[in-house]
Amino acid sequence: MFKKMDQIAPATLLEFAAQSLVSNEAAAIHALEELPRDLFVPLFIAAFLGGHKKILKAMVRIWPFRCLHIGALSVREPYYEIWKAMIDGLQILCAISSFPYRGPKLRILDLRQDADCRTTCCEIRTMFPFCFQSCVFSQHSILRLQEAQQSVTHIRNVTSDSEPQSSWESMELLVDLSLDGTLKTRQFLSFLRRKIEQSFGSLHLCCRDLQIDKISDYKSILKFLDLVCIDHLGVDQAYLSEVTSLLDQMVHLDSLSLSKIPFKSCKGKNFRNFLTNLRRMDNLQELSLSFFCLTNQLHKLLRVLPPQLDALHLSFCGLSSRDFTVLSQSSQATHLRLLNLSNNQISWEVSESFQILLEKLSGTLRHLEINSCLMTDSTLSVVIPALSRCSHLRVLSFASNPITMPMLMNLLQQLTGLMELKHVIYSIPVHCYEQWQFNGSLDQQKLVEVQAELKAMLQAVHRNDMHWATCPE
Repeated sequence: MFKKMDQIAPATLLEFAAQSLVSNEAAAIHALEELPRDLFVPLFIAAFLGGHKKILKAMVRIWPFRCLHIGALSVREPYYEIWKAMIDGLQILCAISSFPYRGPKLRILDLRQDADCRTTCCEIRTMFPFCFQSCVFSQHSILRLQEAQQSVTHIRNVTSDSEPQSSWESMELLVDLSLDGTLKTRQFLSFLRRKIEQSFGSLHLCCRDLQIDKISDYKSILKFLDLVCIDHLGVDQAYLSEVTSLLDQMVHLDSLSLSKIPFKSCKGKNFRNFLTNLRRMDNLQELSLSFFCLTNQLHKLLRVLPPQLDALHLSFCGLSSRDFTVLSQSSQATHLRLLNLSNNQISWEVSESFQILLEKLSGTLRHLEINSCLMTDSTLSVVIPALSRCSHLRVLSFASNPITMPMLMNLLQQLTGLMELKHVIYSIPVHCYEQWQFNGSLDQQKLVEVQAELKAMLQAVHRNDMHWATCPE
């Protein structure tokens, strides 16, 4: 017992000491020059969680490690202000000559939230790459600059144990950006742009995840981003021609999400150019298209997508019976782990193709969404056998479909055998409405009775681990 207490006490005391120190900002900043290297990480965590911007700025200036990551940390204060303080602490170019003896050692400042990333990488080696999150695609990255310098050194047949000055001066700033149109976002982007310009090329801005609300409002901002770095792109409200102009500069996308693309722009040359870009993206794992007209065109899309695609979202895409047939026969039909076909009509005519699709996905599918697909009892009765064989299914959502209570009970009975299925969002049976899906027509008492019946059925088969719920009205 005493041994166990000894093991946990140091961490607790260290955290307490760090919190105590950051409570006095002036004292904390003054103590940084004499602070042992091993205490920087716990002090940084305390300062970040407490929103102490002045301490964070000072810590970045003399950070004793080569990289600094936000990682799993989160902050209640507006994160732009925290980001600004940390970016302001970066020592770039001319500041190097007057820098204290200890640095500047920080080369990579990572402001992205990542639950799997530690505050700093273990320094297991002195040569590049020294950080597991460093940029590998841009020609302006530290890694590429180092490779170029090594090539020059090799040609000159010069050996040196020290790092080349050009790569020593360069730094990387890793961020995820959401261009949402708010004033705070615009102010931060202006601040970020000034910092990049003031660095005279020594600060490489590496944006991995870019979300854009209305491209036309951000054309000038997009020009100073190195688009080759992006692996996750989301665009809401844009013409397809505007999207393809971005995709022309991206070749390493893992995830692409497009929403509210005008119907007229999804045709002819624009659509062909879009497909040409997708054909180059061998790393694409997730594609999401919403309010994107694909009626009778899905075969063209699937033909250029990687067969190993993990996730496919096609909500509000106007899929036809032919499109469902094509999807059931595609190479992706045996690999998908997530499929969202919400807000596309799955009628009796489509049910056979949908059944075939589920049969092919039975070994891989983990997440299925078929909300608001106008599925009736007759359609569901056809697909239930295939659905009940999706042995790896974990999440199923089929809200807002006009089904009856007997069909809902039958579906529950068939799905309780899927031991990995834990979360189900179900359709409220039509008898609970005075007029199905009309606002204010839901009888809450009838819904309570439905919920009680389902709960009793789950308890009877010992599936208390399976959570059935409805979408909020």
